[in-house]
Amino acid sequence: MTAATDTVEVDLGGRTVEVPKNGLYDRYRMDTPLDEVAQDPRVPGVDFFRTLPKTRVDSPIGPTRTPNFYYAMSSARLTMLAPTGAIRRRLPDELAPLQVAPGLGLASVIFFRYDVCDIDYYTEAAVGVAVRPARHGGPGIADLASALGDDHLHSYVFSLPVNTEIAQVRGHDGYGFPKWVTDLDVDISAERTSARIANADGGVDVAFSARTPRQRTHASGAKVSSLTSYTRRDGAWFSTLNQTNVLASGSSLLPRGLDLTLGEGRMSDDLRSLEPIRTIRLDVNTGAQAALHMPVPFSVR
Repeated sequence: MTAATDTVEVDLGGRTVEVPKNGLYDRYRMDTPLDEVAQDPRVPGVDFFRTLPKTRVDSPIGPTRTPNFYYAMSSARLTMLAPTGAIRRRLPDELAPLQVAPGLGLASVIFFRYDVCDIDYYTEAAVGVAVRPARHGGPGIADLASALGDDHLHSYVFSLPVNTEIAQVRGHDGYGFPKWVTDLDVDISAERTSARIANADGGVDVAFSARTPRQRTHASGAKVSSLTSYTRRDGAWFSTLNQTNVLASGSSLLPRGLDLTLGEGRMSDDLRSLEPIRTIRLDVNTGAQAALHMPVPFSVR
């Protein structure tokens, strides 16, 4: 990580944020040469990104290039059963929970660590729920089968804290996500996974620790999952596509021995409001890459 004194100020749609001096964003403004980033020993390769050419777009954070590339990252997801009644109370009326059984939906807590990224190193956490694809009729079981079979989920996010200013401004102003800046530590290795999200007073909002499930390696491009997130910005609906190239992953069904602590703060309040019943799965990716596309307008009933 770069020391706080080694930063420069940049403008994002009229908001000034600090970024690491001589970091990827300072030097390349979202247009990082793939051949250069491939020389970073933390990056396992760049073939995944060569098939995703960047385009220039205008956005609320000014002109930018999309997608945002995450060249080396890791993540951990806790998937929980939650009553659809509790989920519906939190969802906008235009969206509906994805049901896995009558009266039961899915809530998630996710932790991310982005070691090499177009906007430099940062960490992130999320509380969200699985939803049915917007404007999609038909039986819900078909949506569930499609989501699990194609590994393409649709979601709505309630909390998305990050630990850098640029990630907060881009995520909040540019994408419409509920992002704020806080102290946020995420450590993911083949042996153990842990995370701690601080609240406004420096105490614990959410903390997590567990043994990492046994990892299986995948060739680049062999295991690519997609996530579509719905957000509202200035009264209009948008959809955001995230594609993840999974390189090393492992899962544990009905996991035991994990420690999830809910303290006081925005993230823990959001999770409690969903009334989770039990954790049914822990997924950890110790190696992954991702492409986060800028949101596009979306018609929602």
